[in-house]
Amino acid sequence: MYFLRNLLVGSYLYRQLTVLMYTAPAILLAISFHEFAHGYMSVRLGDSTPRRDGRLTLNPFRHLDLWGTLCLLLFHVGWAKPIRVNVRNYKKPRRDMVLVALAGPVMNFVLAFLAMLLYGLLFKQGSLSGVLGYLRQLFYYSAVINVGLGLFNLIPLPPLDGSVVLAELAPAAGKFFARIRRYSVWILAGLLFLGILSVPLSAGSDLILNGFWKMVRRILGIDMFRMNGGMTI
Repeated sequence: MYFLRNLLVGSYLYRQLTVLMYTAPAILLAISFHEFAHGYMSVRLGDSTPRRDGRLTLNPFRHLDLWGTLCLLLFHVGWAKPIRVNVRNYKKPRRDMVLVALAGPVMNFVLAFLAMLLYGLLFKQGSLSGVLGYLRQLFYYSAVINVGLGLFNLIPLPPLDGSVVLAELAPAAGKFFARIRRYSVWILAGLLFLGILSVPLSAGSDLILNGFWKMVRRILGIDMFRMNGGMTI
């Protein structure tokens, strides 16, 4: 019994470590580009605060948030450390804040599609092992995590990007977010832990990923029927 328990625990840890080989680099990449997109958009719109703060970088360790990263590892959705901006440097503050907020999720969706495209290229090669086999799985996890991160950040709760968009479009919502901001991390963690967000996020992610995969199959000419052994006579 003792041996069986150790075997089960060992196999579970092995599976988790194996998954981590793919999710860890995918998460770091997704976070880095997400936050870089926020900073780049802000600078392009006239605010150099992200550059002065050292956030206009693809170094993931300048962007990591403890709780957001833990949620990414556990639930494949989460958030990074918010980038500071100065709205007084924008020509059209309300419009430009919306653009800056949306830049991160849009970047994640672009990365997800590119990762799916690379996955499709390797998928066409059939059975793969070694480095190419690892890269194929890495691209798949990158697509999943980037879609999850982009979609999750559109939820209108602070500190997520969706709350910034809603606050600019509806000032009353901004006042409400200001009152709950100190509790927002715990609210999000609780919603994730209880699984309340699982169904809508999973449905949305599946819809986007399936849409990307259909586009990639069409672009690359992937015939699933023939690749699964099907033929016509």
